[in-house]
Amino acid sequence: MKILVAGVGNVFLGDDAFGVEVARRLAESELPPGVDVGDFGIRGIHLAYELGGYDTTILVDAASRGGPPGTLYALELEDGDPQELVDAHGITPDAVLDLVKVVGGQAGRVLLVGCEPADVSPGMELSETCAAAVGPAIRLVRELIEEEMHAEEHGDRSGAGGDGGDGLSGGAVTAGHRPLFRDAGNVT
Repeated sequence: MKILVAGVGNVFLGDDAFGVEVARRLAESELPPGVDVGDFGIRGIHLAYELGGYDTTILVDAASRGGPPGTLYALELEDGDPQELVDAHGITPDAVLDLVKVVGGQAGRVLLVGCEPADVSPGMELSETCAAAVGPAIRLVRELIEEEMHAEEHGDRSGAGGDGGDGLSGGAVTAGHRPLFRDAGNVT
């Protein structure tokens, strides 16, 4: 099993750098064989080319979903109707999935660990709430890696937190975080 943990975001826009910071810290730690960590920053096109080489990709990014700043989300992103692509420096995770097809690739399972941002105005520091969520996000990513590897070993490709049905709810994240579920909308 090959897993990519991809930190995405713009380090010049405050909390948008959340994914980059999580990836940086994860890259400094020991991870299981077959797990790669990359800081893709704002290079969405580069990420689209990389996705085809992995069974599972865990994107880590700021995710505005209406919760309180610092809230962590674990979502499974699915292919949908292609959307209008934005420029390569402002590409969303959903647009990256669409772009994979455009470049002739096929993504494996794609999960998103997102953090509700407090401030994405120009600046090079995370807000206090998002900075406090980096450690829990790292633990969440590690849990998802373990669950993906466990599912592979046991032939259960419903994936992390899977219930074998279509909901994928429960068990995928630690207490206090929202459960893993299929994303019905765009994540920016």
